[in-house]
Amino acid sequence: MASDDFTLKKHPVLPTGKPCVVCILDGFGENKNKDQYNAVHSAHTPNVDKLRANAERCRFVQAHGTWVGLPSNDDMGNSEVGHNAIGSGKVYKQGASLVDSALETGDLFKGDGFNYVKSAFTSGGTLHLIGLLSNGGVHARYEQLKQLMQGSFENGAKRIRLHVLTDGRDVPDGTSIEFVGQLEKDLEVLRSKGCDALIASGGGRMYVTMDRYEADWDIVERGWKAHVLGEAPHKFESALEAVTELRKLPKANDQYLQPFVIVDKAGQAVGTVQDNDAVVLFNYRSDRMVEISKAFEYEDFKAFDRVRFPKGLKFAGMLQYDGDLKLPANYLVPPPFITRTSGEYMVKNGLSIFACSETQKFGHVTFFWNGNRSGYFDESRETYVEIPSDNCPFNEKPDMKTREITAAGIEALKSGRYDLLRINYASPDMVGHTGSLEATIQACETCDKCLGELLAEVDKLGGVYLVCSDHGNADDMVQRNKKTGQPLTDADGNNMALTSHTLAPVMVAVGGAGLQESVKMRKDLPE
Repeated sequence: MASDDFTLKKHPVLPTGKPCVVCILDGFGENKNKDQYNAVHSAHTPNVDKLRANAERCRFVQAHGTWVGLPSNDDMGNSEVGHNAIGSGKVYKQGASLVDSALETGDLFKGDGFNYVKSAFTSGGTLHLIGLLSNGGVHARYEQLKQLMQGSFENGAKRIRLHVLTDGRDVPDGTSIEFVGQLEKDLEVLRSKGCDALIASGGGRMYVTMDRYEADWDIVERGWKAHVLGEAPHKFESALEAVTELRKLPKANDQYLQPFVIVDKAGQAVGTVQDNDAVVLFNYRSDRMVEISKAFEYEDFKAFDRVRFPKGLKFAGMLQYDGDLKLPANYLVPPPFITRTSGEYMVKNGLSIFACSETQKFGHVTFFWNGNRSGYFDESRETYVEIPSDNCPFNEKPDMKTREITAAGIEALKSGRYDLLRINYASPDMVGHTGSLEATIQACETCDKCLGELLAEVDKLGGVYLVCSDHGNADDMVQRNKKTGQPLTDADGNNMALTSHTLAPVMVAVGGAGLQESVKMRKDLPE
């Protein structure tokens, strides 16, 4: 097919002239842990149950890791990547692969994100780079850091400070000394070229900065104090001395290395974050960068006392770590630009599209669905409806705007104007992120009820539907022991809430009065 040919042949089985609804139950996974802490399992969902029960028209597919273009199968799926895949029907490189490409081509240093931070260090500010010092490839890669330092210097950074987090998890314990030694050599090369480049602070990844799922904000606070304020219980004149000596402490290892600050001969910290500086987090994996991003991004921040919040700070992530929160607002590597998406094919074949969700997921059924592209392919054939989300914690109103989205979808169906309707129910994901099990169960139940109403209207019109999800979340609401699967508890014996996405597969189900009985799921494909 020529690159400019979007012609679609008439399908031999699927009906023409009848509406097709694609409905996304966001964060609605199919988890192996089917107990009371699985909100999807615990909820009363007769309509989803009916879809699941029809094995010939329902199957479960992976929605994380390499199956959706992420670097490793330890990487949770997310709404942005999920809607990229659903909207395009293809898998594109995401995460580390994008960063590799952006560095190799030099595009990273030409983009809006880099230009944003560049405005700080070309005006005399310091560029601070914070992240995992490792070549383990799960959260960060040393070669990427090296290229980022060199490229930043070549683009005007005269003063660079490194805030390094030692690994020992994705690489062998003890290699912190090797990595710090190599970094010192590479910084010496930069200094020989006229760049004031030093390591300023650090600590072990499991004890400093890199908390996730808001399990322990003390970890992030230790990082803030070391990186930003220049305060830590251990001070050294070199980073190599720091990791060597701290590893001698009882039970010390790279993962849990105590926080440290590098000082000059006068005992002053060499690299605190000051007003009008630039800060870049160089990890590409998101989960352990979200909390520190909030500390740098949010002026109204209450998780801990930051003591001092630098004014005029230019803060960016290597990537955007949370698409729902638009966090951070600035990032060095944008998501992939995807071409020939389903929406483009539809409009170029004369079909009309209706896309609807509430604010939290509106961008997913439009921008991300359309290949990370703003606007319309053909505004005369596309209607995008955004229903404003509630401005409150979502567990307080767990139904969110599910009913309103359903009403809009049914009205669009009845109008007879649209061939394809894209609907996203946000609540299983967004309420799941709050950690409230009861509220998430309610969110799932309301979604199921509204889904039933929506699909009933499809049947009345002789249409077809596809129901699926983009990733797991509501399917597990507690942190678990990896060996036993039992919930983890805190010091008071309370279950520790899981507020993140999961690695669970997701449902894909098809149906509708317009679908011939002969249409069934193939059985010769891997799960």
